[in-house]
Amino acid sequence: MADVSVLFMVLSVIILIIIGILLIVAWKQKKEHRISPLAMLGMVFVILGIVFGSDRLIGYSFLGIGVILSVFDIVKNRTKK
Repeated sequence: MADVSVLFMVLSVIILIIIGILLIVAWKQKKEHRISPLAMLGMVFVILGIVFGSDRLIGYSFLGIGVILSVFDIVKNRTKK
């Protein structure tokens, strides 16, 4: 069971790194779009949730906070336009 959770954590981190690289490449092509501080904070909480995933209460709390902040940022940016 522990091997599966370690594999899941490693795959999650690899996928996040790939997504980050793709976002950096996309942002270098378009200078007008910058990540907001709220979205960055949401990503930090999601990464903390993955890192502290061994303790479910802390890991899921960080993940939940990160998702809520990211959704709030999306809604805020949509209503601005």
